[in-house]
Amino acid sequence: MIGVVQALDGARGITDRGFTFIGARGPGEDLTLSFDQLRLDALRRASHLRAMGLAKGDRLALVIPEGEDFIPTFLAALWLGVVPVPLYPPVSLGKLDAFMDALVGILNVAQPKALVTSERVGKVLWSAVGKVTTLDRVIFTSELRADVPLIDPPSHPADDDLAFLQFTSGSTSAPKGVMVTHGNLKANSKAILHDGLQWRPGDVTVSWLPLYHDMGLIGMVLCPIVVHMPAVYIPTISFIKNATLWMETMHKHRGTLTFAPNFAYALVTRRARLEQIARWDLSSMRLFGCGAEPIHPDTIRAFLAAFAPAGLRPTALLPSYGMAEATLAMSFIRLGEQFKTDRIDQERYHADRKAAPSANGVATMEVVCCGRAFPGHELSIQDEDGRLLPDRSVGEICFRGPSVTAGYWNNPEATEAAGLGRPGGWLRTGDLGYLVEGEVYVSGRLKDILIVNGRNYYPQRIEWAVEELPGVRRGSTVVFSRPGKASEEVVVAVETRDRNPDKLRAAIVAKISEDLQLAVADVALVPPGSIPKTSSGKLQRRKTRELYLRGTLGREGARPAGAMGNRLLAAKHLAYSLVGRARHEARGLMRKLTGA
Repeated sequence: MIGVVQALDGARGITDRGFTFIGARGPGEDLTLSFDQLRLDALRRASHLRAMGLAKGDRLALVIPEGEDFIPTFLAALWLGVVPVPLYPPVSLGKLDAFMDALVGILNVAQPKALVTSERVGKVLWSAVGKVTTLDRVIFTSELRADVPLIDPPSHPADDDLAFLQFTSGSTSAPKGVMVTHGNLKANSKAILHDGLQWRPGDVTVSWLPLYHDMGLIGMVLCPIVVHMPAVYIPTISFIKNATLWMETMHKHRGTLTFAPNFAYALVTRRARLEQIARWDLSSMRLFGCGAEPIHPDTIRAFLAAFAPAGLRPTALLPSYGMAEATLAMSFIRLGEQFKTDRIDQERYHADRKAAPSANGVATMEVVCCGRAFPGHELSIQDEDGRLLPDRSVGEICFRGPSVTAGYWNNPEATEAAGLGRPGGWLRTGDLGYLVEGEVYVSGRLKDILIVNGRNYYPQRIEWAVEELPGVRRGSTVVFSRPGKASEEVVVAVETRDRNPDKLRAAIVAKISEDLQLAVADVALVPPGSIPKTSSGKLQRRKTRELYLRGTLGREGARPAGAMGNRLLAAKHLAYSLVGRARHEARGLMRKLTGA
């Protein structure tokens, strides 16, 4: 299996296929770059970066919203041996404060020498830049597009060379920089493309996923480059505003492959109108991959039923399992198989940590099968002491093989705790689940466990039950615990616009009591957008709990409403940016004067 850089270097002369960026030239006007053009663009940007003093091993932060700029800049860094650090751009003025705090934290861990961004985003980034002492310069994407004498294509990297830093989403802890090597990329690309997807000429992938996230970057950008597969990119913000654009684009471009988290399938199922479904032809779609968060079986069933009239086959849905520390993918179900679930005894699961098949009349949990480990890789279930557990015993999912990454950047304690950095060692995923005849069932997060009256409960199941109620905003329910007099107490935080809060609170308490025989101490109803989420859309339970305990959940960051509030916030950050830019330039001048 060749690597990404070798595949890019081998794209010379491939002009009949490439990457298409929806709306990149304006509304309704797309931009297509052939693989030959993409190679040339990456080489041009690599030439600029080298002329700017960047060398192998230097970190390069990327805060670039536009895919047509992000992708060739990322590839240019890989080509040079510079280590790109993809970071998410600000998505709304209302959350600029939180974005800046997160950005400064990550930059001070990554310690980049330079940061690349667009002129539009750069206007508000200087306040962060001024707080990062390692940054020598800020580079605008327009500078990298200009003509420049081209360097010779650099040599191909070694397998153990660091490719890039993938910062984790921070759903259960502070973000950490996963060190992904070129060897990791080779191993995982092979697993995804050949063992999992059984890639074939004629495949076309369609994606709206954020390019700074592992599924969007590795699965939807780097894997297509390795085999020169055509790809179509929808801006993430366009999908958020109009989820049906995803299906429209697959229909128009005769897409065959796509991936997305569970919430996206629920969203597009709700948003698609019957007349749209009747017009679309999805018969070319070989598979819809689903991963990155717990998979709700009802979401998948509803999606398959809704889009069957558009030619969607029931075998096209492919549950998967993976994480950044494993580069990306760890397991897929077999192609051509219908997705399946396991119905287990809920009482035994919570009390004994056993996934026993449920009997008639017994309260059940339904867990989606995420398939088998790829060839050359292994999955196991282990207890707290690292002992292997037998089938249907619930424990921590562990993984090993050549896709397991080298560890966390400048964080040896977290590296050791996760089992990273040891050849042949087991990666401890932090996920709970069990195996049945080699197939893995993912049931929750280890750190999210609620311990109430000596019993373990897993919040995802409770959240899914709550989201069945009318008035509850789907994908925005968080369950956590608070200290109580005799035991931990259960709290439910829900985003809603319901005008009868007392009735909704009573319905939530009754639903959890009926389904799980669990008492709820408090229900916090908050406006849409109040529940904190990661850059990839995952719920942040720990942060939600912290805000609740501080009494600021739903009120933190309250600002003047409407356009005036956004203008005031933008003006504040522009003012901070002027100060940050002056500070950065003064620091650069001091370096020149002192020769540092």
